[in-house]
Amino acid sequence: MEKDRWQEKGQGHRGRLRDRFQEKGLDSLSDAEVLELLLSFGTPRTDCKDPARAALSRFGSFSSVLEASAGDLQQIEGIGPKNSFAVHFVQAVARRYLKERLRGKRYLHSSEQVKEYLLHSMRGLKKEIFTVIFLDSSHAVIDSEILAEGTLANTTVYPRELVIRALHHNAAALVIAHNHPSGSLQPSQQDRHLTQTLFLVARFLDIQLLDHLIIGDGFFSFADQGLMDQIREECRAIVSVGGISRKTSS
Repeated sequence: MEKDRWQEKGQGHRGRLRDRFQEKGLDSLSDAEVLELLLSFGTPRTDCKDPARAALSRFGSFSSVLEASAGDLQQIEGIGPKNSFAVHFVQAVARRYLKERLRGKRYLHSSEQVKEYLLHSMRGLKKEIFTVIFLDSSHAVIDSEILAEGTLANTTVYPRELVIRALHHNAAALVIAHNHPSGSLQPSQQDRHLTQTLFLVARFLDIQLLDHLIIGDGFFSFADQGLMDQIREECRAIVSVGGISRKTSS
């Protein structure tokens, strides 16, 4: 009887959360309430309020909870295999939706959607990943791929792999992106060197490298900050000194 009363009360609480979402959207719910509803998809007859709060406390942020492994999630009392499956499934669905939504759209006209996709898929990760967005000659998005995964400190990107994937997609332009697990948005000297190297490699194949994006506690664009112009001039000087006739201007 007591369990039945709790279930009735719990269902009423979740019903109010669902009604609030339908009326006012996701911003009307706290991170704890959103996570509570996600966990309840796995165990609809179990109170998920305390596990949701415990998960946020342990992992530090909503995005970190979504990226946590199933094993780590299940170390929290009240979270089992069904709950962790629900969280990871919703996360994967959201990532696929945001990625699919970009295809065919002009990059410059869809910068906010690109930003939303990258922030969702890369922010809060404990290791660095390197993502490439492939564009056609009109700068419409063909596809995006994770090209490399690294440690918390750095990632290894091989220009040859970038070339292989760009030719596979018949790409005319590229946008590259990587995350800083520390949250910092300041590009390192290594980031600048990598951008310069990939810019040169791409241009020798008549492929434009339009931008390098850093995802951390926000969003940093090499192009918006004038760094792509600087790198373009540096590459022009390198080519001139080397006696190579290939143009490096876009």
